[in-house]
Amino acid sequence: MIHDGRARKLPFDPDEALAYLRDRDPKLGTLFDRVGPFGLRLDKSPSPFESLLESILYQQLHGKAAATIHRRVREFFGGDPSPQALIDTPDERLRGCGVSGNKIKAMKDLAAKTIDGTVPSHAAIKKMPDADIVERLTEVRGIGPWTVEMLLIFRMGRPDVLPVTDYGVRKGYALTFMRIPKHRALAAEDLPKPDVVFKRGQRWKPFRSVATWYLWRACDVAQSTPPAGRA
Repeated sequence: MIHDGRARKLPFDPDEALAYLRDRDPKLGTLFDRVGPFGLRLDKSPSPFESLLESILYQQLHGKAAATIHRRVREFFGGDPSPQALIDTPDERLRGCGVSGNKIKAMKDLAAKTIDGTVPSHAAIKKMPDADIVERLTEVRGIGPWTVEMLLIFRMGRPDVLPVTDYGVRKGYALTFMRIPKHRALAAEDLPKPDVVFKRGQRWKPFRSVATWYLWRACDVAQSTPPAGRA
């Protein structure tokens, strides 16, 4: 349940989701008890173009460095650029803001695909199913499924997203559903394959985003609570 009055309201009922998931997967319900209240907070909801532009700028950079470059770009344009303004800007001006050559190509491809309609508008994307959003947005250079899945969860509040390749999700799954020896740290070979996460996740539909959030939190509570046994 959201307790931050400043947060945007989720487009689904968290209490209904938690009750449903407890019934479908009692071991997941045990994780709910260990972690506590559901606390997903939705980020601001800009257009898909603005969201993906920010994602591109933040790729493969630490938070501070990425935030600095993002701020420089916004200062250069006097705010968030329009797709056409981005296309019209010489590459060297963007490099002057600290943007790498590959990211400039990705940004301009994003702008071009926004103009030609490949990247949907803010109004249009709200009406699209998740799979169609992933298919459309991953046509943009440098945008993979994981980036779109994060947009679906944190920007749009879609209830049924399970990023099976995400390291934190796989680690949380191992800590929750697999028997890991207490005397050693979790190793790479302990992590489940994405298809394993996907298979169990079928029972969590249509609230896989809620399960995802709790799997991330499982990593936070792992040191104070022993891992659960195998179901």
